[in-house]
Amino acid sequence: MTKPLKALADALTRALEVVMVLCMIVMLVMVFGNVVLRLFFNTGIDLSEEIPRYAFVWMTFLGAIVGMRRRAHLGVDMLVQALPVFGRRVCWGISQAIMLVCCIYIVYGTWLQHDIIKETASPVAQISTLWVFGVSYLTGTAIGLICLSNLVRLFAGKVSDDELIDVHEEGMAEALETEHEMEEQRARIEGGRKP
Repeated sequence: MTKPLKALADALTRALEVVMVLCMIVMLVMVFGNVVLRLFFNTGIDLSEEIPRYAFVWMTFLGAIVGMRRRAHLGVDMLVQALPVFGRRVCWGISQAIMLVCCIYIVYGTWLQHDIIKETASPVAQISTLWVFGVSYLTGTAIGLICLSNLVRLFAGKVSDDELIDVHEEGMAEALETEHEMEEQRARIEGGRKP
């Protein structure tokens, strides 16, 4: 990925993270506010039943995009680790292709339901449910583009061996990065000693 495209993808990922935080804040404020109102004032806000649920849907779908971009989804790598590098590349390509097909189905399925979703109003807020379920357009398209980009990089030979296993223990990325930096530093020191 070229530097401008990587910078754009990083900025978009950061924007999605900000929207996810806003969704979490909306959920927290509305649910907590409704609990306080019900507990102390024997009243409540009708919207606090619906809006936090919609914010949760958005947060989940946007989190799937961020997780895909950061390679943070859960997975089982026992079989893939036993394969040689070529086998890992084949499995990784197959998984990217399957995810791309799933993303096409997500977008296509949402498109088939578009008119129904658009015409249906939410029970309390009376907003079009397209504002809720339309997030699947964004998620399907974004993850599909990530998978397509990964497939292009795979066929161009630009996928590193450490990317072929998408499952990493918590903190493993930082440990691998530190190990790589230590190897570079060791190579510089040994290079400085030789005449």
